[in-house]
Amino acid sequence: MLALVGHNGSGKTTLAKHLNGLHSPDAGSVRYAGREVDDYSMSAIGRDVGYVFQNPDHQIFADTVREEVAFGPENFGLSGDELDRRVRRALETVELDGLADADPFALSKGQRQRVALAGILATDPSVIVFDEPTTGLDATQRDRFMGLVAELNRRERMTVVMITHSMETVARYAPRTVVLRDGRVVYDGSTRRLFADRDRLDANDLQPPHVVEAANRLAAARGMTDALPALSVDELAAGLGGENA
Repeated sequence: MLALVGHNGSGKTTLAKHLNGLHSPDAGSVRYAGREVDDYSMSAIGRDVGYVFQNPDHQIFADTVREEVAFGPENFGLSGDELDRRVRRALETVELDGLADADPFALSKGQRQRVALAGILATDPSVIVFDEPTTGLDATQRDRFMGLVAELNRRERMTVVMITHSMETVARYAPRTVVLRDGRVVYDGSTRRLFADRDRLDANDLQPPHVVEAANRLAAARGMTDALPALSVDELAAGLGGENA
């Protein structure tokens, strides 16, 4: 799982929309799986690289959840038993199989977010791009949704690209982070190493999570200037426990 971060206007969403042909570059090129994106048909790249918008209401339009989830694979030519299987599996994956006949606009924000994700999953992509996946979700909805995303990444071996301002989400879920500034990549590497580099964080207006700040302060107080920080409360507690054992 990869996080795309940077201040507003740094180019995160613009870059992400180049991955599946929603945007085309004015100069240079975009390559996917070893080929220029322009060499793919829009249907081929759109099927293989799914995009979940920040606001699910910009993505959802059908009268029922089932119709919404079926729209993508139907557009790609699926029908009959295979279409039904794709829709059923996608709804089961996002834990909405009991709401197939519901009006999607009557659901909670978290549920609508999962409907949007199910619609992408039903097309059987290899990559999913999420634009601010936790915006507008409460803590319970956020943890549930990101848990689903992390499970897709682990179990289905699906590549996940996540645009986010939430450094807590980055620390918890994304081992690799790309930092953009003014349309340029200024860092591409380990999330843990990024959060250990205070100068780089400050230069790019990035505020690390509280647990990372606590870990960095503890390391500095102990003279461990090269220590990489804990990225979660559990990691921090485990480190302290090991020292006290």
